[in-house]
Amino acid sequence: METVLREFHVEDIRPYNRKSPLHWVLSHLMRYPHLPILMVVASLVNNTAYGNIQLYIGKSFDQVLRGPSGALVPLVLVIVASAVLQGLTGLVRNYSVETLAQRIERDCREEYYVSLLEKSQTFHGKQRVGDLMSRATYDVHALNLMFSPGLMLIVDSSLAYAIPMIMIARLHTSLLLVPILFTIVLVFTLLDYNRRLEPVSLAQQEQNGKLSAETEEILSGILTVKSNVQEKYELEKFLSDARVFRDYFIQQGIIQARYWPMLAFALSWGMSLLHGLYLWKTGAISLGTVIGFMGLFNTFRFVTYISLFSFNTVQHGMASAKRILEIINTQTELDQNLQGTRKKIEGSVEFDTVFFGYNGALVLKRINFFIQPGMTVAIVGGTGAGKTTLTRLINRTFDPVVGSVKIDGIDAKDWNLESLRSQIAFIEQDVFLFSRTIRENIAFGREDATEEEIRQAAQLAQAHEFICSLKDGYDTVVGDRGVTLSGGQRQRIAIARALLTDPRILILDDSTSAIDSRTEDEIQKAIRNASRNRTTFIITHRLSQIRWADRILVLKKGELVAQGTHEELMEVSEEYRKIFSILPKGKVYGIHS
Repeated sequence: METVLREFHVEDIRPYNRKSPLHWVLSHLMRYPHLPILMVVASLVNNTAYGNIQLYIGKSFDQVLRGPSGALVPLVLVIVASAVLQGLTGLVRNYSVETLAQRIERDCREEYYVSLLEKSQTFHGKQRVGDLMSRATYDVHALNLMFSPGLMLIVDSSLAYAIPMIMIARLHTSLLLVPILFTIVLVFTLLDYNRRLEPVSLAQQEQNGKLSAETEEILSGILTVKSNVQEKYELEKFLSDARVFRDYFIQQGIIQARYWPMLAFALSWGMSLLHGLYLWKTGAISLGTVIGFMGLFNTFRFVTYISLFSFNTVQHGMASAKRILEIINTQTELDQNLQGTRKKIEGSVEFDTVFFGYNGALVLKRINFFIQPGMTVAIVGGTGAGKTTLTRLINRTFDPVVGSVKIDGIDAKDWNLESLRSQIAFIEQDVFLFSRTIRENIAFGREDATEEEIRQAAQLAQAHEFICSLKDGYDTVVGDRGVTLSGGQRQRIAIARALLTDPRILILDDSTSAIDSRTEDEIQKAIRNASRNRTTFIITHRLSQIRWADRILVLKKGELVAQGTHEELMEVSEEYRKIFSILPKGKVYGIHS
């Protein structure tokens, strides 16, 4: 059995057959076998009741022609009872298929969302967020519509064809002539219709995903668009793609306009009437039988018309299933390693001949160093030197191509991923806050944190004062990505969030870059206090932070060219001295990751 790699594991998750979109959809369907069975049984009784109505209308007509009789009353009662039964079974059919559709939509959305959480950062770095969101909303809902009303209409129309055919055969086998000819025409035209519709349906889904991705990008980068006066260009680009989306629907409309079965039905209906009257004229059947036959044949109108919509809905659903399964089946590079090491991290970090790259291009080359527990390490170097990438290898956001990263002497790959990451806090330069309250953002890594612990972490990060100055205090909703807060405020909340988890290894990626000088002094004191009992990596452009580090790593074009204390590097490292030789006072030039 193939081993599936995943960064995140959900206990007792139900396995589905992901061999193909059809297998996948059927495996979801068979999770609730009683619902499709109930739908089919209800539809069977529903269509039998409808056919019965047509037969007894014909029998009633013959009874009227024979003259007034009490025998007409039982026939009318059968018609009324059949109509009531048809209505009740219609409700059962609709309830069962709608319940099935809603459950499948829920299950597919859950499976898709879990698969996104399982994927590595490498995968997410290659995806467009808008397209992933389109699959999670538009495509998943298309699966709902594929079952209700799509599948229900196909099942219902199939039975609405089969049952009248049986009843027609019981009336008189000669009456099957025209229905059989019509069936042959219908089958061939439906096959051709689906063949032409399938690529158009898939193209519609892909283009919708592209439009969603572009919209998300523009809204996320609206400040950049306006700053560069690119509104007109982006509008023209969007309208161009929207026209392509429109054209696919026009293609669909042209295919549907050339749907010949409706014409075939009209001709067949006329031929059936002539054939029935001919058999009546020859005495083979009664006039009431002709009326019953035409009532039964008229059900084929529903079959013919609804196939235009139902098969289109199913085609859209299968195209969506293909797009969703494409993401779910994408393999990730990292595994959670459930049987891996689980213990408290002491804090030693070792890079042993580490090479790492993206898309075949090396970003880090031959990195070797060893950090003792509790040390504070500053990482310096020019833009693109690989500083952030290096720290991302510590918590296994990425794995090295060659070499190993060891935490407490154990290869990071041999740690349980959840245990490893839960003890490493990463404060990014571009802080991400959720559109939730400040309290929820600080406690994001510690759902069980008490109010006192949250406030203590905020005080340590020098955030408590400005939080209390807000109207709603810790209950203030910060808006999308924390847009209602300043850069410095966002970073202080991020620092509080990291400190609340009490990590064994703390990584700060230029995390004080947006803080004023007065606040910087206070935060640096707090960070130094917090760093005493944990290993700390600091990517910074501030000389004051670099000087008090126990070890400084100097990177240049992905290589570790020097390491040591500030005093040692000033004596032995030309690259380090070069950095300081072009310093504005108190700043390190070009050390912004």
